[in-house]
Amino acid sequence: MPRVFISAAHKSSGKTTLTLGLCAALHARGHEVQPFKKGPDYIDPLWLGMAAQRPCYNLDFHMMQRSEIERQFARAAAGAHISLIEGNKGLYDGLDLDGSNSNAALAKLLGAPVVLVIDARGMTRGVAPLILGYQAFDPDIRIAGVILNNLGGSRHESKLRAVIEHYTDVEVIGAVQHDASMQIAERHLGLVPANEQQAARARIQHVGERVAAQVDLDRLRAIADSAPAREAPDEHPAPAAGVQVRVAIAHDPAFGFYYSEDLDTLRASNVELIELDTLHADTLPDVDGLIIGGGFPEVFMAELEANVSLRSRIRRAIEAGLPTYAECGGLMYLSRRLDWQGKHCEMVGVVPGDTVMHDRPVGRGYARLQPTGDDRWQETAPIPAHEFHYSSLENLPADSIYAYQVKRGHGIDGVHDGYQQYNLLAAYVHRRGSGERGWIAPFLNQVRAHKARAAT
Repeated sequence: MPRVFISAAHKSSGKTTLTLGLCAALHARGHEVQPFKKGPDYIDPLWLGMAAQRPCYNLDFHMMQRSEIERQFARAAAGAHISLIEGNKGLYDGLDLDGSNSNAALAKLLGAPVVLVIDARGMTRGVAPLILGYQAFDPDIRIAGVILNNLGGSRHESKLRAVIEHYTDVEVIGAVQHDASMQIAERHLGLVPANEQQAARARIQHVGERVAAQVDLDRLRAIADSAPAREAPDEHPAPAAGVQVRVAIAHDPAFGFYYSEDLDTLRASNVELIELDTLHADTLPDVDGLIIGGGFPEVFMAELEANVSLRSRIRRAIEAGLPTYAECGGLMYLSRRLDWQGKHCEMVGVVPGDTVMHDRPVGRGYARLQPTGDDRWQETAPIPAHEFHYSSLENLPADSIYAYQVKRGHGIDGVHDGYQQYNLLAAYVHRRGSGERGWIAPFLNQVRAHKARAAT
């Protein structure tokens, strides 16, 4: 499994853009590239998957056990010529003092050599102690190369190369000049989702061409090939597929935040996924369940409001008992209305609250939930999750029933999350669907029970 971990000295060093370009450049050369993203982010994987033309998979210590990470990596990397794992923040950054959930910890777990991206703006001789310090901090981490980013010209590049060659044993495999044309527009949740940009493929191709011209792809491949051999982890037996069911899944420019692993798990569970365009479809297909993931409904709230036919059909279906799972943007869409920038748009209305957008995040970061006991899904174990939302849900009835107590995070009101009514569970937090503590198994239990009742 040739593999390399793309990390950085600190956040905002440009590693996502460079990883995107590396995926595109290697794919253009005919390589099968398997991208991975450390952490729970949805947006970067959309771009990386589009660049590599293979689904990008998340690897996250908070949401996954170490054995699950190893199995997921082995499954996805199988058959690829090279795997690129993009870190988040800096190489040694993480929640815990001991670094057990850091990028370095993931690189060690996967036995992946590290290529360090260095934002070289304003740096000359100081690049040497930075590299030496990163090497010395954890001798078990192999920093096999560096890519200098945001260079100020050829003279700047020459000085940095000379310093690194003189003081360190680390190879410079790329030097990328500052180039505004390589930047991807940002918004409050990070990078603009690739499924929202019609020009995304053209931008990816451009970034790939610029990276290919400034990074030694052959050396990158050689570093990946030097990764030590790994024994394949033991695979857990696949769960019984169960009766086939049809599930609609909102997938359009407004909604698109789904983990590739979870889509695989749903299909492996004998689920036929029917993509639903909430902006243009005028009816809800004949399905046994409904999933509405996260996204940016506020950006498309006028179009969502205008699709009165679909909104009314979704509301009637949920009120009639259609099992439905919604996260963040999906919760916002199911509320009564959405308020943003002085505008008010009617939404589905099955959740009796009003969504209000704010200038600052209301909930962000990792979360931990405890099922309340009122949970219709009958979960009992603590649930790891994450959230990042700029909206709040206001005016919910005082007697609302919630699936979760929030032990860490904010959720709906700082105490509760997971609004429940009918066969609907709608929450601000994002959960991993796969695994023993995932949402997929209990959701499909509801879906198959609903289908059985409908058949009698």
